[in-house]
Amino acid sequence: MLAYRHAFHAGNHADVLKHCVLQQVLAYMNQKDKPYWVIDTHAGAGMYSLKSEYANTKAEYLDGIAKLWDAQDLPSVIKEYVDLVQLCNAKGHWDLYPGSPEIIRRSIRPDDRMRLFELHPTDFDILEEHFDKSKIAKVFKGDGFDGLKALLPPPTRRAVIFMDPPYEIKSDYQRVVASVAEGLRRFAEGVYIVWYPILTRGDHISLIEELNALSDKTLNISMTVQEPDEQGFGMLGSGLFIINPPWTLAENMKSVMPYLTEKLAQYPRASYELDSK
Repeated sequence: MLAYRHAFHAGNHADVLKHCVLQQVLAYMNQKDKPYWVIDTHAGAGMYSLKSEYANTKAEYLDGIAKLWDAQDLPSVIKEYVDLVQLCNAKGHWDLYPGSPEIIRRSIRPDDRMRLFELHPTDFDILEEHFDKSKIAKVFKGDGFDGLKALLPPPTRRAVIFMDPPYEIKSDYQRVVASVAEGLRRFAEGVYIVWYPILTRGDHISLIEELNALSDKTLNISMTVQEPDEQGFGMLGSGLFIINPPWTLAENMKSVMPYLTEKLAQYPRASYELDSK
């Protein structure tokens, strides 16, 4: 379970989708004066070098964030995200890619708070050092599924819960559903964002069905951009299932998804879906 390192995948098409949506959710939360918490159950290392050996093993960022770097026709939602990534780099350079903790830190306000969980010992050490002097963040070494329960409901009664597990083992799918269900029992008002991969074996289908049964306020955003590899495997795309989404999010993403799918497509039949209730 501890073999997974997100550094291999930093800045890929899945990161582009998840971080663009996350940024939009946080921007909406910022519209109210009352502070809120963001709980990241699988935080990773916080920041990733695109020059590292890890990132260049498969260089997945070349089919992700790199396709947006120099684009002159970015929709405003995508431009906000790309501008945030650029702020993490020296002007004119693209050496670093921010993970979700850094996206969160650069999106929230001084009175808001971050709670970050990471189980991998190496990534935890990097994350802890990255936020060493932060007054708004607390970093926990442990399983975010288990740790979430102790933080809900938050004292602010406003929160975004971001779940981005690696799905390295199939039991992660059921743990996501159980964790969200428990979270809703403790804190029904929270915004729950669950990222999931789209794989050939189709595990995401039952995940979406089970999450959909938990709430009557949901939004599912997904994007398929590549074909299976020669062995019939690989991540074809990814999605985000959101419970209690901001009411503006579906409309904002309607104008973004056609552009993003075309830009990140690695085969002619790339597609996207937006489903809400």
